[in-house]
Amino acid sequence: MSQTRTTVSSATAMKTSFGFADVGEGEKQTRVNDVFHKVARRYDIMNDLMSGGMHRVWKDAMITALNPPKSGSWRSLDVAGGTGDIAFRIVEASRGNADVTVLDINGSMLEVGRDRAEKRGLADRLTFVEANAEELPFEDGSFDAYTIAFGIRNVPDIPKALGEAHRVLKRGGRFLCLEFSEVDMPLLETLYEKWSFNAIPQIGQIVTGDGEPYRYLVESIRKFPNQENFAALIRQAGFSRVTYTNYTGGIVALHSGWKL
Repeated sequence: MSQTRTTVSSATAMKTSFGFADVGEGEKQTRVNDVFHKVARRYDIMNDLMSGGMHRVWKDAMITALNPPKSGSWRSLDVAGGTGDIAFRIVEASRGNADVTVLDINGSMLEVGRDRAEKRGLADRLTFVEANAEELPFEDGSFDAYTIAFGIRNVPDIPKALGEAHRVLKRGGRFLCLEFSEVDMPLLETLYEKWSFNAIPQIGQIVTGDGEPYRYLVESIRKFPNQENFAALIRQAGFSRVTYTNYTGGIVALHSGWKL
């Protein structure tokens, strides 16, 4: 897979790709928004089908690593988390102690998240905010934790978003990012490639009536920097003790950093 990866040497390289297509710097966000407006109502169903349910295991592992406290005042920001999957887990793992702000640039995804929060009885612990990850509407040092799951690769200017993550965290705050990454097992890599490019768009066509958004999502994974390159971007944003953990042979990696 490494031959299809983008080696990131500057922010510019991250601003102009929409899947395998090159687009203007201001165009990517509009296109990404359109993708998620189309898939919002079937987003969680498609996650189960695309990953064989493994996305639940990966997200649970992320919350275990975060280990939100079960007492005291503690605020977390979940970015690109519109449907609430990570935020719900944080509140439940904290036994209702955590206050979580769910931020997403896409109103359709947030609408799904609000509906789900009401049904689960968690709405009083959650705040939903429609805003851009590159320009967070919060003061410096506002949060104890910043999480983002399967969303950072859709941000046009990733270094800028990482800088904003660092800014809004308190000293001692933690950054956690769960994202698809580079498979490090040759046989698994071959199977994963065939599944991603052949099966996922077809499943999207059957379930949602439109396979193109899922073709973009698959392509965006291939354009995202590998584990070491993304860890370097996190360090450049000012984070310390940056590490990553591979899950399922590197299909997914959990990146961690601290604001010290």
